[in-house]
Amino acid sequence: MTTWQETIARRLREFHLDSIRNQMLVFAVAATLVPALALTVVSSRKSQGSIGDQIAQEQRGTSTEAAWEIDQWLGDRLRDLRVAATAYAVAENLVRAQANAEAVGRLREYLNSVRERCSDCEALLVVEGHGRFVASSGGRMTGVPLVGDPYWDTGLGKAAIGLAVPIRQPDGRYVGALMAKLNLRAVADLLQRLAPRAAAGGDLYVMTDQGRLILKSRVSSADLMRTKLPMAQELLDREGSTVEYRRADGQNVIGTLRRVPALRWAAVVDMPRAEAFRQAGGGGGAGLALVVLLVVAGLASYVGLLLVRPLRRLSSVAAKVAAGDHSVELPTGGGGEVGQLTQVFKNLVTRVREREGQGELERLSVTDGLTGLYNRRHLMGTLANEVQRSRRLRRAFSVLLADVDHFKQYNDTHGHLGGDAVLVKIAEILRQTTRGVDSVARYGGEEFLVMLIEAPIATAAAVGERLRARVAAEEFGGGRVTVSVGAAEYPTHGETPEELIASADAAMYQAKGEGRDRVVVAGRRAEREQEGKRRRKGEG
Repeated sequence: MTTWQETIARRLREFHLDSIRNQMLVFAVAATLVPALALTVVSSRKSQGSIGDQIAQEQRGTSTEAAWEIDQWLGDRLRDLRVAATAYAVAENLVRAQANAEAVGRLREYLNSVRERCSDCEALLVVEGHGRFVASSGGRMTGVPLVGDPYWDTGLGKAAIGLAVPIRQPDGRYVGALMAKLNLRAVADLLQRLAPRAAAGGDLYVMTDQGRLILKSRVSSADLMRTKLPMAQELLDREGSTVEYRRADGQNVIGTLRRVPALRWAAVVDMPRAEAFRQAGGGGGAGLALVVLLVVAGLASYVGLLLVRPLRRLSSVAAKVAAGDHSVELPTGGGGEVGQLTQVFKNLVTRVREREGQGELERLSVTDGLTGLYNRRHLMGTLANEVQRSRRLRRAFSVLLADVDHFKQYNDTHGHLGGDAVLVKIAEILRQTTRGVDSVARYGGEEFLVMLIEAPIATAAAVGERLRARVAAEEFGGGRVTVSVGAAEYPTHGETPEELIASADAAMYQAKGEGRDRVVVAGRRAEREQEGKRRRKGEG
């Protein structure tokens, strides 16, 4: 600080004005009493000044909340569709649907079950990669315009929108799309819930980026969706600011707009201009008031300078921390509330740094250090939870146990670094040939365990065959590498994690006994127990 700043700071401390509370109190008294004394001698005629900050802030808050909640609603619906599109029942039956009426029936049953769980879904439709219709759920799917464009559905008597997500096979190949017709009832309910925040005569509505209205808090109709807002472009250009314009009903209003990030939509809140000025009020003698306020601002600048500077430093550091730079140098604390705030912030950043270290330790405790897959201990816990869930829901799931053939020989020939490279590459193949909802772990040594959620044994065998073929076709530095895979299904081949793994293990050893580089499905439980007694030691 300069000498004059230090002198002011010392004087403020002498009068106990180093706290924000006391500084703001002095500033408020000066900024309120001095203009009040000056304005009492001038006319009480109200001016048509600018809108009050409080009104503008309320409009920004309402429009921002509406845009955020609409964006969240759309994100939830898209996430539900993506989850539905990843089910084996969709991709597998879609591939077979062209020449298999039974596969089309299974697709239709699955779409009906998804529609029952989705309160906003009016109809679901599956199309193949070339756009040919394959199957649909109940409900009307006709009359849907381009995906993402809102429209008035005459059959439903309400606003609706069409959405679509891709359907891909486990290897990532695009095979079609899952489309849904959603009603906008939830968006209409949202607007009605937030509308009371608007002032008397105001409104809350949603429009496209072309200015075409979609829904209003007080009305929803086909005529409304054919109406365009004249000042739409100016509202879009000045997003977050208050704009004066004339509504379709001829009333002069003041409105604020916020875009919906996931759609080409925007939420707008407006109120009559007269009501805004009534709430904001005005003062006479605007010229004299401006002079007085400038004088007060000059007198208060000394206090404001000392108050704002440390807060700006703290704000700058907070922005860097929020951006992810947790190693930033923190400011030193001072006196009063600013010092207390700085110290609290330093404590918070310290805890964040400690939690980052703890989170890394937790990640390392459940993953394998070489392959990055889950470790055996974590997967056993996950497997136990899935057994309980599947038992409760009476659903099946499967496990695969894969073992690298002749791995000891490969290790002895090419060294441990070469063997580690094989394990890392096979781990990556496992990630690519399984879904995101499945769990893959390094079970021990050269063995890998895969848990396939809600997958019957036939699906598990198909996944195991894809895995086996990928490994056999992969180029390794030391030559060709193969795997033997055993598959088992809950509850057919075991009702506990240990029984399931034992069944898959017996099937895997059977694959090795039959010549390796193959997939074997577990037999019945009596056969599995007999096979377990014939375990061979030291076989790679």
